[in-house]
Amino acid sequence: MKRISDLKEEINLWEDLNNSILTYLDLSRSDDESMRADLETEAENLSKQIERLELSTLLSGPYDKGNALLYINSGAGGTDAQDWGEMLLRMYLRWAEKNGYSTEILDRSDGEEAGIKSVTILIDGKYAYGYLKSEKGVHRLVRQSPFDAAHRRHTSFVQVEILPEVAAEDPVVEIDPDDLVIDIYKSSGAGGQNVQKNATAIRITHKPTGIVVTCQNERSQVQNRENALKVLRGRLYDIKIREQEAHLSQLRGAYQKAEWGSQIRSYVLHPYQLVKDHRTEFEKGNSQAVLNGEIDEFIEAFLKM
Repeated sequence: MKRISDLKEEINLWEDLNNSILTYLDLSRSDDESMRADLETEAENLSKQIERLELSTLLSGPYDKGNALLYINSGAGGTDAQDWGEMLLRMYLRWAEKNGYSTEILDRSDGEEAGIKSVTILIDGKYAYGYLKSEKGVHRLVRQSPFDAAHRRHTSFVQVEILPEVAAEDPVVEIDPDDLVIDIYKSSGAGGQNVQKNATAIRITHKPTGIVVTCQNERSQVQNRENALKVLRGRLYDIKIREQEAHLSQLRGAYQKAEWGSQIRSYVLHPYQLVKDHRTEFEKGNSQAVLNGEIDEFIEAFLKM
């Protein structure tokens, strides 16, 4: 029933767009010059809708239409890397807001001086995973460090992971309850008055793979457990896909392991402004706009590639 509902919604989008185009084509044949400005504006809006719908046809994966779990982990670079992690967190939150997605921080570990060590966010909305999967990889920042008294140029690295929100009943990922070790502990870090008073934070260890996921954002132990299981299902799915890709690469005769440091994108704030994606070669000179969430052009370039 969900599949039928999704298909009906998709067909209705295309039919509504087609009807709008036909309507405005009829109006454009009028000799009334007062309508010209409105028609030009509407033509631009329709063009943008067509581009967006065309892009959605590139998202044909089994989870592309669903929600995304975004994990940011600060890497080499110390405090600068942790600050860079928080800058990326803000970038993705702004992108989600601009695209009408809702967000929820499931787990967050703050840095000692500034920024974040790691954070897990649920991004809720249609095609969230399909669009964001292009962001998976190492992101490199080059800038004058605000944490260096001499303001020397520093390079920082942050790992971004994008996982799909896999439904509990999905047969692709099956979790045996006997394979789980669940620990309950008190939440840590800044927060409301109940933080560190009640044991609501959850740590789940998956024994066969050794994967450990944590969630401490909610005050409800049950909600934290469910959110942690969402992340675990996403990670298990990611492992399954990587195993399949590795097997296919070996059959083709070439398998290149993704190593830490092979950045997908570089953000340069000093001595010049430039953001460049090393996979598509797409680049943008306005770094601040990108850090304010304007990453759609990078996503589109990756999907079209």
